[in-house]
Amino acid sequence: MKIICSKTDLSKSINISLKAVPNKTTMPILECILVDASANQIKFVSNDMELGIETIVEGTIEERGIIALDAKIFSEIIRKLPDSQVTIQTDDSQNVTITCEKAKFNIPGKPGEDFTYLPVIEKDESLTISQFTLKEMIRQTIFSIAVNENNKMMTGELFEIKNGILKIVSLDGHRISIRNVQLKKQYQDKKVIVPGKTLSEISKILSGEVDDQVSIFFGQNHILFEFDKTMVVSRLIEGEYFKIDQMLSSDHETMVSINRKEFLDCIDRASLFIRESDKRPIIIQITEGSMELKINSAMGSMDEQIDIEKEGKDILIGFNPKFLMDALKVIDDEVIHIYLVNPKAPCFIRDEERQYTYLILPVNFNQIG
Repeated sequence: MKIICSKTDLSKSINISLKAVPNKTTMPILECILVDASANQIKFVSNDMELGIETIVEGTIEERGIIALDAKIFSEIIRKLPDSQVTIQTDDSQNVTITCEKAKFNIPGKPGEDFTYLPVIEKDESLTISQFTLKEMIRQTIFSIAVNENNKMMTGELFEIKNGILKIVSLDGHRISIRNVQLKKQYQDKKVIVPGKTLSEISKILSGEVDDQVSIFFGQNHILFEFDKTMVVSRLIEGEYFKIDQMLSSDHETMVSINRKEFLDCIDRASLFIRESDKRPIIIQITEGSMELKINSAMGSMDEQIDIEKEGKDILIGFNPKFLMDALKVIDDEVIHIYLVNPKAPCFIRDEERQYTYLILPVNFNQIG
């Protein structure tokens, strides 16, 4: 095999491929990036058995071939090369020579045939949306998946297509994040759970441009995202997702309209007095025309008021400030609406069109010393 590519193109494709190279594995071949120049295109493939990526690399094939290269050393070599043309050549013994200007590296390769290829997904019907939309929907929900593996379902996000709407949902037991987007045409109803890790890595690769499209294909046990000469295949999480509709109520006793940035900045200031290990809540008192935020800890205390518009009853309620901030950071609206029932019921932050909904459970602050 002999291929010639620019350092820029190689770096871009390696960075994409690295997202599916496992840190630890009992299969050393998976610690490699497969360089496949056996046909008319140069492809880089990586696969950690949960997530797989195939991306096309711009370049010239002078001799066809296929080789698996240790991802870590390959990426480091390319990263440190000058911005110039790079030649990658193999010999009959799987040895690889990487040449760039006056620099020359020799590294061992592994037989490409030993590499685990990506599962094949039938491309019957694809859901096509803009990269900008998908990237935003992930950004606005990914923060509320569960980090630990105690409940596998909570480490993923629900993708549901129904009545021409794509809904993405995440939850971790303390909060729920929902984003809806109207699709440009009708699609068959679908309901799958996509691992959070997959979505996190995809959002890093997506260009985020409104005019760039991403096609999504649904297989029996896998989901395929195709965009910008790149394919990302992920195993789905099996099982029935939580019945979140039962948790969402339209009833409320109090509705508050508030400037999002003012509210966020105020909570941010209050958080100065909270250590990470400290479960101390922020206490919010809502009265006519005013919201008072209080925090009191061993490090100090803060009391601040914000002007609001209120409909309904006064209320005193406590929240984990991080959960409020996570939601407020990803909402783009200048003014937000908060719906509350009582100090023990979840609060909802949502827009009138229900494009987004954030449910946050309150904290029983009476038990906090």
